[in-house]
Amino acid sequence: MIFYKTLATALMASLVIATSASAADATYDIVIVNGRVMDPESGLDAVRNVGLRAGKIAAISTDAMQGSRTLDAKGLVVAPGFIDLHEHGQKPENYQFQAHDGVTTSLELEAGTADVAGWYAEREGKSLINFGVSIGHIPTRMKVMKDPGTWLPTGDAAHRAATDAELAQIDQRIEAGLKQGALAVGMGINYTAAASRGEVLDVFRVAARYGAPVHVHLRYAGDKPPETGRAALAEVLSASSETKAPLHVVHVTSMGLRDTPELISMIRAAKARGTDVTTECYPYVAGSTGLESALFDPGWQERMRISYGDLQWVKTGERLTAETFERYRKEGGQVVIFMIPENVVRLAIADPMVMIASDGMPAAGASVHPRGQGTFSRVLGKYVRQEKALDLMTALRKMTLMPAQRLEQRAPAFKTKGRLEVGADADITVFDANRVIDRATFEKPLQYSDGIRFVLVNGVAVVDDGKLVDGAFPGRAARASLVE
Repeated sequence: MIFYKTLATALMASLVIATSASAADATYDIVIVNGRVMDPESGLDAVRNVGLRAGKIAAISTDAMQGSRTLDAKGLVVAPGFIDLHEHGQKPENYQFQAHDGVTTSLELEAGTADVAGWYAEREGKSLINFGVSIGHIPTRMKVMKDPGTWLPTGDAAHRAATDAELAQIDQRIEAGLKQGALAVGMGINYTAAASRGEVLDVFRVAARYGAPVHVHLRYAGDKPPETGRAALAEVLSASSETKAPLHVVHVTSMGLRDTPELISMIRAAKARGTDVTTECYPYVAGSTGLESALFDPGWQERMRISYGDLQWVKTGERLTAETFERYRKEGGQVVIFMIPENVVRLAIADPMVMIASDGMPAAGASVHPRGQGTFSRVLGKYVRQEKALDLMTALRKMTLMPAQRLEQRAPAFKTKGRLEVGADADITVFDANRVIDRATFEKPLQYSDGIRFVLVNGVAVVDDGKLVDGAFPGRAARASLVE
């Protein structure tokens, strides 16, 4: 037995030497040299050279490398490209802002779509970065119940219980979306307030049959009994435990508000009991959603402990009054909601269990929440460098490896994302850790982040020396396997 172990060790050593020696002689498409290579999976944090070939990471070595192009990353961090699990603005302009924020894979997994095949087809060959979507309970319910809302429900899908026939249609359409390769099932129970617990449980059962995680906006937010974030979390933890469908709780801070520490503790305890549950947050004290949605049905002030002046109408930037609230609610449109205490934001970002995701909104017009443009750079600049709330490797893990691991059971392609290792996809972000920061603000949200020097998607540069590359569309569909 000792002989075989010794022989195996010798063979592995010779393979490492051969790989290292051949790296210097190989020609790569792109070589990134002298960078601080950080890989959250292996823990590598050292100066290395990285060779890329055919959209993959082909070599990581201290040896010299030759490539068709060389990027000098001296003094810069070379990291896996950031994976955003929660981005509603799946449009070319949003992808440009996200690329400048280091994102290489942008996913709409909360609201999702009712037409998975069509959604992917619309972006194929036209995308700056990788893209993916869930089959959404909200848009599916809206379609089945003929709701007049455009993005969020305003009629029956929000306010009426579904009939047995409608429930059957909802489940059938969700199953069809999963067969078409949806990465997950998206649910926004807060926006479909009339959906019963039985309806929610049925959706979890469908997801469980396909090993799909359910990305859930909880039924309630805040700490006013009985409609608390804790009660809403208990509902979906129970559904996950009963059905064995994986659960992902979106933007935990905007659901827990002051009770966020309790929600995180509940998630941690559920994981310890064997429930497959994860969560995320964004690094801002404000959320954003449609003023016409069920979230602002009577009682919203007590539930969220805010008032009209805590709402900002994105079209004009004005804070609302009772009069403008009623007028704009009839019109419909986005508001920014200042409701999350800063200490809660910091706590969630620092917690090693909580992923980072933007919840970005479509970047249309002059005003929008800044999170879709600056989330990842804000974490790296404000919370890692300036406030030292968490270390750099932990932050990178929450932006890369953890999101990939959340999806890789459902979509094995994610096993080669979120890592900086030989054989992984060449989705890479190179940034200056001493400079990276968000520039998007609530007053001027459409600003590119600073300090992101190079972003490569499938081995193709989309941000080159801090500037967007025109005409580059290397983004690919991030999709689960199709089922006939």
